[in-house]
Amino acid sequence: MKAFSNSLAFKRFDERYSFLKNILIMALSQINFDFEEDSKKNESKELVKQQIKPKSKRGRKSLKDYNIEPDVITVPEDEILFQKQYYSIGDVAAMFKENTSLIRYWENEFSILKPKKNKKGDRFFRPEDVKNLKMIYHLLRERKYTIEGAKEFIKKNKAAGEKHEMIESLEKIKSFLIELKNNL
Repeated sequence: MKAFSNSLAFKRFDERYSFLKNILIMALSQINFDFEEDSKKNESKELVKQQIKPKSKRGRKSLKDYNIEPDVITVPEDEILFQKQYYSIGDVAAMFKENTSLIRYWENEFSILKPKKNKKGDRFFRPEDVKNLKMIYHLLRERKYTIEGAKEFIKKNKAAGEKHEMIESLEKIKSFLIELKNNL
């Protein structure tokens, strides 16, 4: 009787063992052990995510973006700048390639900026304000001053605008000479 019960127990054990073995084989067959293909799949998934979700242009730019982009602002020459009496905040923001909110923030921080406001509250910048914004942009973006440092620089150096104009004219001469050198 013991032999029968052992053989019956053995059959049950064997059935369970073969059942578990089949489950394990099926599970292992579904797992991919080729790690190169997995990395390729991950790369392709990341590419798909990047293609689907373009990076938002809203908000603050990262420091990498500031270092990558050249500091090319499109403020017209004085003769052209002073042809118009006022520039809207959108036009000014487009000249400096900045958000209008940043221009409003600079207006609140720097006392030399005094744009006119209509009844609706729209800001209109005079050409003098645009020139002052250009100096503020130069201090903050190109020379990497802090807001407080730029305020202090402007207060201490009443002739800061003249210095900035001198720097601009020297930069124009430099770019002209480099262009002339390249053409030779």
